[in-house]
Order: sequence, then structure tokens, then C-alpha cells
Amino acid sequence: MKQYLPILALCACTLFSCNSNTGENKTGTQDVQQFIDSYTTEYVKLYTAEQEAQWKSNTEIVEGDSTNTINAQKADEAMAAFTGSKENIEQAKKFLEQKDKLTDVQVKQLELILYNAANNPQTIADVVKKRIKAENEQTRLLYGFQYMFNGKKTSTNYLDSVLKAENNVSSRLAAWEASKEVGKTLKGGLVQLRDLRNQTVQALGYHDFFTYQVSDYGMKTDEMMQTMDRLMNELYPLYRELHTWMRYELAKKYGVKEVPDYLPAHWLPNRWAQDWSSEVTVKGIDLDKVLKTKTPEWIVKQGEELYTSIGYQPLPPTFWQKSSLYPYPADSNVKKNNHASAWHMDLDHDVRSLMSVENNAEWYETANHELGHIYYYLTYTNKDVPPLLRQGANRAYHEAIGTMMGLAAMQKPYLAGRGLIDANVKTDSIQSLLKEALNSVVFIFFSSGTMSNFEKSLYVDNLPADQFNAKWWELAKKYQGVVPPTNRGEEYCDAATKTHINDDPAQYYDYALSYVILYQLHNHIAKEILHQDPRATNYYGQKGIGDFLKKIQYPGASKDWRKVLKESTGDELNAKAMLEYFQPLVSWLQEQNKGRKYTLPEKL
Repeated sequence: MKQYLPILALCACTLFSCNSNTGENKTGTQDVQQFIDSYTTEYVKLYTAEQEAQWKSNTEIVEGDSTNTINAQKADEAMAAFTGSKENIEQAKKFLEQKDKLTDVQVKQLELILYNAANNPQTIADVVKKRIKAENEQTRLLYGFQYMFNGKKTSTNYLDSVLKAENNVSSRLAAWEASKEVGKTLKGGLVQLRDLRNQTVQALGYHDFFTYQVSDYGMKTDEMMQTMDRLMNELYPLYRELHTWMRYELAKKYGVKEVPDYLPAHWLPNRWAQDWSSEVTVKGIDLDKVLKTKTPEWIVKQGEELYTSIGYQPLPPTFWQKSSLYPYPADSNVKKNNHASAWHMDLDHDVRSLMSVENNAEWYETANHELGHIYYYLTYTNKDVPPLLRQGANRAYHEAIGTMMGLAAMQKPYLAGRGLIDANVKTDSIQSLLKEALNSVVFIFFSSGTMSNFEKSLYVDNLPADQFNAKWWELAKKYQGVVPPTNRGEEYCDAATKTHINDDPAQYYDYALSYVILYQLHNHIAKEILHQDPRATNYYGQKGIGDFLKKIQYPGASKDWRKVLKESTGDELNAKAMLEYFQPLVSWLQEQNKGRKYTLPEKL
């Protein structure tokens, strides 16, 4: 792995030197390029060390042993000291004063250097150091937590399986409550982290940490929240029908005569009510049953095969050697991060995934999603993209492409083509569409509504610690129509049970935006490349899809994300494609809900 570093640094310097001799770079900017080259070399070195330390901290959590946490903290501090140094800040600011003399790529790198500095300014080094220590401690507490169920050690995978399959409401309640116990442990750390994160970015002029994260899109907080509202308002009539349908269906399922006005959280098949899709089984497509005959290894290999079939190269051998793809035993003394993720370890070809794959439909889709991140990394790791810009066009693009590939791998023609269902089996297209809507449409109201508004309240509005749980459930009721099964006082911190609140903070709108982008991309692929119904596609073996995606992925963050979307789909960011996709479902739901009581207001 370390052998990549000298080569990478050399490639970076060679690339930049070439650019400075091409006429694209205007006179008098040689010192700018030298600064970027020098920064890049040190940044890649520190980034790689930091990723390695964080990898161990996330995959080897042992109670009573803080070695990995301390090492991760040291690596974070080294990166912070460099990226936030007074010299780097002053140099980047000085060079940006002559922006009109620089290439777009140089400007983007200098802006990124300042953006990195804002999260680590060494003018307040003591605050940055405290924040880093608090973040690593929070990670240890979050992923080292021992979940208990019925007096026995258990895992989040098991608790999730109970919420998907158990019909006994008391057992469901016990599993749901068990999944929330970790919040008590995390609340104090979250309060501390909120304050430290805000203080850190305020040193370079940002109002708060949420505003800082939003600025990565070239947007203000109000603009981002208005975008979230617009997205939800466009989809709200459909969500209101889904919510009404689900209330009646679950009441019938659990034998409850009086249909509740709001959905009790423990009735739903997901810990945060963000995905209701497992409540619908499409006749003829019982993927869980089929996958029980497969191994977790087979599922990940099938994901790789989808990507190679559309023109990507096989994954590097190091991916299989160094990734952590499968769960540890529930009673293992060693714990790991239980949230699926993809890692670009060295901004070169050391790519890894951290998952806990089991042989079921959810992990089948997740594996395809995570490999989307991996192939995005590998595609923008090229001679034309400087290491500092080896990121998605924006943060949402990574999620959009990964989720789109997961969606495509679940569509009937693809499953039939892969031999996972009978090609001649008759399925109900409306039920298929319903299952998808209970995933993606439902998710929009969690991501745009509950999560984004909670984190906005947390950071922008400085939400008092004694109102965390009240605010969380206020937002869940307003945006999702979901309420807790019992009174949840402030001794709980149910928001903190969502991993992103702790270790991927103030960015959850990324996921909402990614869904809009993915339906725009998928719509284009279906209609312009495959000439198939967007609701029934088969991506397998279609090299044109790979060519289309690589064109989007290749520039990384060196190209404005709005231009990338416009050039690839011919359209601006909007929810039209998503609305069109689910339109056939609306009239069916309205028919199903005739005579039923709607409890959500007509307008959000």
C-alpha cells in the first residue's frame, strides 16, 4: 500500500507541471502550482495514514483497549495541523486574490484547501484537538456498544431482522427499544461535538458547522432547506397516500381494530422508519428466499459482475484482501462499525469496503450500492484529475450512482436475466412500484425532513440539549407521520442512534439530493441508452451504460456538478423523473384509500 505514495506524489507533480506549460495556465502563476504540488504531496501522505488509522479504529473495536482510538486521534491531529496551518490558509487566500490568472482546476484546488482548513484551523488548535478526540471517542462508543435483546448479546443485523419479520407487537417493541439504548450512551458526546464542531468552523468565518457543510454545494443554508422543502412538496401527495395505506395495512396485520392517526415507530420494519419496503412482497419475486441458498461472498461477487458486465475492470486484488465484508459473530469480543461504507484509502488504487453482508435482499442491494462508490473512486483516479479533486462531482453524486445501481439490480428483468427469478413468472407491476416507493419516496421524508431539519436545528439553531429527543420526535411526526411507541424523555437520544449524526454529520441532505439525481440518471439510461421502461430495465452487459457513467465519474470534482448533470441528462436538478416514475402508483393508492381517514394534512 505504501508503495503507491511516492508514485502518487510524482504523478501529481508531473500532472501539475505539465499543466503549467500548456498555455491553459497564465503567466506568473508558477508559485501557485508549486504550492499546490507541495500541499498535495504532504496531504496524500497524511490522508493515507489517517485512513489506515481510522480503518483499524472502525474494524477492531475491543472493550477496554483504546489503542486504535488513540492512534486514529493522532492521525487526525496530524492531518488537522497540516490542513489548518496558518501558512496554508494565508497562501491559499493570497493566490485566490489573483483568481482570474489561474486555471479552473487550480482555483478548485485552492478553494478545497481553504475548505479543509476551515474544519481544522490551527489558530484555535486546542479546540480542533478536543473535537478530534471527541469524535474518535464517539466512534468507539457507537460501534463498540453491546446491544442486548431478551437478556442476550445481539447485533443490529438481528434487531433489524426482528423488525422486518416479527408479527408480535410486544416482541417488536422490545427489539425497537433495544436498538435505541445506544442513544443514552451517545448523548453527552453529541452535545460536546456540536459545540466543538461549531467553534471550529466559526474561526474561519462560518456561522456554524451545518452551514459549512452546505457550502460545499455552493449553497447557503436557507437555499438548501428550501430545496429540501421543494422536493418534499412535490412528492407529498404520493407520500400522504402511502402513509394512509400503511396505517391501515399494519393495523390489519397486527390485529389492531382502531387504526392509529400516526404510525407507531415500532410497527415499521426499519429502526428510523426510513424504509418500509419489506412490508410488501411482490409475488414471484421472493429474493430473500432465493438468496438464502447463496453465500454472502456470492452476493458481493455478483455485484462485481454487474459492473464488469457494463465495462468496468475487475476489482483490484487488494480490495478482496483488505476489505471487511462480513459480520463478526454477535458475541465476538471484537466489534466493528455496523454501517456499510466504502473507503478510498490512498486516493489511488487502495479501495476497500466495510460491510456486514448476509445472504438477504437488503444486503444484496447494499453490496451493489457500495461497489458503486468503489468504482467511482477508481474511475476518477486518473492522470487528468489531481488527487485533491478525487471526489464526486458533489457529495450526492456518489450516493446517486451507488443507489441507482442497487435499484437497477432489483428490477425484474435484471433479476430474471441473472437467474434469480423465473423469467416467465407473472408479477404485479403496481406491487413492484409500491415496494420501490416504500423505499425511495418514504426515504425522502426522513432524509429531507427529519434528519436535515434536526441537524439544522442542532447546529444552526443551537438546539438545547434538554430538547434533543422532543425535537427529533416533533420532526418525525411532522415529516414522516411517525410517533414513538411510548413517551421518550430526554434521558434518551434517539437521534444519536442514527450513525450519521455522530460520524458523518450535517450532510444527510446528500442522500435526498442523490435520489433526485439517481432518477434523472436512471431515466436517461432507460430511455436514451436501453430504450426500456424505466420501471423494468436490465443493465447487465450494457457497455453503453458504463460509457455514460464513466463520463460523469471521470472528472471527479474538477468539473462543476451542475454542468455535469446538464451535460449528461440535458436537465437541471429536479424531481420530474422521480414523479414520472411513480405516477402509475398514485391512482392505485387513491383507489385503495377510498373511505379511509387521512390524518396527514393536505399540505406539508
